[in-house]
Amino acid sequence: MTQSLQNPVDRDRNIPSTSAPNNSTIAIKKLYKYYGKTIALKGIDLDVNRGELFGLIGPDGAGKTTVFNILGGVMEATAGEAQILKLPARDARNYTGYLTQQFSLYPDLSVEENINYSAGLRLVPENQLEMRRSKYLKLMQLDKFCDRLAGRLSGGMKQKLALCCALIAEPQVLLLDEPTTGVDTIARREFWDILAGLTAQEITVVVATPDLDEAERCDRVALIYDGQIQQIGTPAALKAALGLQRLVIRTPELVKTEQALLPLVNQAQIADVATYGDRIEVLVKDVTQGEILVRDRLTHESKTSDDKIDIQSEKPTLENVFTTLLRKKGGVPEFVPFPRSQTVASKPNRKQEITQNPAIAICASNLNRIFGAFHAVVNLNLDLHYGEVYGLLGANGAGKTTTIKMLCGLLPISSGKISIAGETGNLRSAQLRQKIGYMSQKFTLYNDLTILENLQFYSGVYGIPPKQRQEKIRWVLSICGLEKQEHLLTKQLPGGWKQRVAFGASVMHEPEILFLDEPTSGVDVLARKQFWQLINDFARNGTAILVTTHYMNEAEQCNRMCFMVAGRKVAEGSASEIKSAQPGQLFELRVGKLQESYDRLREHLEPWRVSIFGDRLHIVLDDPQQELPQVEALLKQANLPLIETEPIAFSLEDAFIGEVQRAGGAPP
Repeated sequence: MTQSLQNPVDRDRNIPSTSAPNNSTIAIKKLYKYYGKTIALKGIDLDVNRGELFGLIGPDGAGKTTVFNILGGVMEATAGEAQILKLPARDARNYTGYLTQQFSLYPDLSVEENINYSAGLRLVPENQLEMRRSKYLKLMQLDKFCDRLAGRLSGGMKQKLALCCALIAEPQVLLLDEPTTGVDTIARREFWDILAGLTAQEITVVVATPDLDEAERCDRVALIYDGQIQQIGTPAALKAALGLQRLVIRTPELVKTEQALLPLVNQAQIADVATYGDRIEVLVKDVTQGEILVRDRLTHESKTSDDKIDIQSEKPTLENVFTTLLRKKGGVPEFVPFPRSQTVASKPNRKQEITQNPAIAICASNLNRIFGAFHAVVNLNLDLHYGEVYGLLGANGAGKTTTIKMLCGLLPISSGKISIAGETGNLRSAQLRQKIGYMSQKFTLYNDLTILENLQFYSGVYGIPPKQRQEKIRWVLSICGLEKQEHLLTKQLPGGWKQRVAFGASVMHEPEILFLDEPTSGVDVLARKQFWQLINDFARNGTAILVTTHYMNEAEQCNRMCFMVAGRKVAEGSASEIKSAQPGQLFELRVGKLQESYDRLREHLEPWRVSIFGDRLHIVLDDPQQELPQVEALLKQANLPLIETEPIAFSLEDAFIGEVQRAGGAPP
């Protein structure tokens, strides 16, 4: 990871110069694309500079993939210009690497064979292939897995191999369309550090991502919606231009607090109210006046005593910018309540808060699962209450899916005890299955059936009374935005829409216990926001929900969570509890030479402690008083300027990576 790329461009080729005054590598002017009567792009203007890490952010259907297809030379624009290196995009394909959303590797070929095949397609000279292959495999930490079949790699390793294949021709421009979908948190951070290293060598990288935490790491981002660029700038500039601040409220009465504050949205000081697992976040125009208004509202309207209200001011996020913009454009879908036919009277209602010792829905004691010589789950203890959202978080291969399959009765346990909805014997009984909803990691609907046929099938499987089926099917179509399109074949839907249909199918029968295995993988930020509104609504009505996710910002929605490493639980608690329990301190460093400083510090600190975030470095130190002067000395010795050092709060991603690495790291 510390190795720098050398001479990333084949200087013997006649490559157009990018030495123009504006240093522009990609130039898009008045770009239009029509699909029949549908206008996908509506006169886009965009410039991307040489060596820039540029993010294209927007919901599904906004036009991101169309832009990538035009830049990649896959399709022609209807009107306007798209130039790369001052050439029409189609003529610049020899200088462009394009990583599409779909998996672009051959699973039955090895790592080395996939690279060799890509090199052959791109006419890489034989006398340069070995050097390049060795360089990129080492950069991606794949040099020890040359003979492994691509189909047997983890999600993160697959994406790094795909990036190797895109880089083997040493392009000047990389186009990456949602490259980290399905990639775990640790591999995702490594992937983005690699991208930062490429841009340091003046490779231009344009990336689309559904994760706005990732977008924070870009030099600049463009927000695209309805085929038009809405805003463009650095993440810091976009957040500053928002004109809003964020108040984080922690109180034992979250639902009561939310209900008191929601009527104030778009009135006076308050622009938005959002509930997360253990807190409420409020966007306000002025911190002081906003806090006064919030406290007054809670103490008088909801009768909450002031000593139970903890309010802290934090900087807004890029997600705040994105959702505020789309709310103004009418792009945020309205919440559609689930048509319930029954109340979960036997369980504590989430509206009354999860308090002292509510009823337990899931209990696992000393749970083990062994596959031959491989111990996949080791002495795992879990308890999950009705009305609670519990997150099971871990890198790929940590044992999350195996745990869910055992709890669902889909996989026999090796040892231990399980209780599901009070049942300790037959976890595969028809009676118990009617109480459980399960959305698997892989898409579980039938591609060759229409959306309606899939929903009718699951209605029958779950025994939903005929009188209720139509209403619940209409609800699923409504939350998916697929009204009047129910006769489409499911395989025709983009991944995000498929996930929404699968979620709807898994909850139509009103389960008491819901298992969601990476339900939002590949889903855009707006759809994820809607997903979590629905998940929280089910929890508030008494459903116990166990969810896995690789997105740490949405893991914040969980009431409690645990981190798993190699089948073991290494941390448990609310997001706030886990972050506050982290040893040491996280620092943000503003440095004069970003990549050189990053490489220097990783030579002397454990690599996971150092990462690039946009134009800053983040480092984790266990003993800041002793270690921070050492960091400053290391940079000074290498003549690397350190402009500013600021202690900042741990994010959940930082906490997760720290816990996993201290426990022995993620499996390859």
